[in-house]
Amino acid sequence: MLSVLVGNTPEVRGELAAQLSRRHPEAVTLSVSVQAATTGPYPVVQRLTTAGSSALDKTAQVSSGATGDPTVILRQDLIALRRARRDVHVILTLPREVDPAPFLLRLWRSRIGADSLDDHYDCAPVLAAVDPAALLRDVTDVRRSARLWADGGWSESLTAAEAAVRQIEAADTLLMATPDGSPTQEGTVALVRHLNTRAHVVPLRHPPTSGAALTERRSPARAREAWAASLEAVTLLPAPADTHPAVSSLVWRARRPLHPGRLADALGEVMLGVLRSRGHLWFANRPDAVIHWRSAGPHLDVREADRWLEESDTHAWEAASAQRRTLASWLWDDYYGERRCEIGFTGPGLDAERITGALDGALITDAELSLGSAVWSGWPDPLFGATEPD
Repeated sequence: MLSVLVGNTPEVRGELAAQLSRRHPEAVTLSVSVQAATTGPYPVVQRLTTAGSSALDKTAQVSSGATGDPTVILRQDLIALRRARRDVHVILTLPREVDPAPFLLRLWRSRIGADSLDDHYDCAPVLAAVDPAALLRDVTDVRRSARLWADGGWSESLTAAEAAVRQIEAADTLLMATPDGSPTQEGTVALVRHLNTRAHVVPLRHPPTSGAALTERRSPARAREAWAASLEAVTLLPAPADTHPAVSSLVWRARRPLHPGRLADALGEVMLGVLRSRGHLWFANRPDAVIHWRSAGPHLDVREADRWLEESDTHAWEAASAQRRTLASWLWDDYYGERRCEIGFTGPGLDAERITGALDGALITDAELSLGSAVWSGWPDPLFGATEPD
């Protein structure tokens, strides 16, 4: 079995690794650091293997550095550990410098002509240790930047807020590192429940002694499906968690396209008090483009991410994931096709009426809808600039 641990500080990540090692003394801990090299595209990957009570064969020990793709290096290490001991349980601790979902998807990806982790390991839940004070500091920090190793390369520069939220959203179990009942604990637990509605949330220092939160096995195929779904440009957002005095969430949906100018004018009303938002949009002046919307803290990123599926484009349907095809078929509209708008918002005491009202007001009207895409394409676009002609 392969357990994956992350944490928003080295201290809580180390505490979680130590707890899991005590619970599974036969396990092997593989600790990893990923640092940018002074030259070349690939980082320096340091690994340290720590054996539990069951000693490893020396040939399987890895405690050295190499420059290269971290997923390739770790895949080789993990397969070597498995060959040295067939029943090995590996605890893989990843640093903050990786983007968990795309990193793990690449790590587990089957490769033609090469050994796959599928042949050697089952997946345990992805565990994230959370220092509440550090999380609350990070989710409002847009001054510090970070670059994360993701799918074979460094990401573009991200805010500290975006990097922190991605780690929370990728976890199956979140372990909170504060005493039960403290005000910080209660507020932060509510926040992480809203950021990741599917995750178990448990105390770090008193985790459950059994159950699915820490050790439930799942097939690699099922895990890959979940990671890939989280990275889709078009998805169906989960229902918001129950409103808490400290935090609330909402999901806004619409089938009509947005007027780019009116949306730009409405951003002040839409983003007030928002800690996290993500989703996809349809801009009237860009009828073919899936517009990706993402914010963490006060920083908003809006960009073209994909193309909408067209009924007659067989190649695009075949290239799309099974989840995307299923969702498109399920929500297909005879007039709009796959196109739709959907954004989820999370923040302290969100004004749902203000946010949804501002977004509804940015949708095109009946009169504008009747003008057609030839007219829409000429509308000024403060967010993207002029639309390039076909």
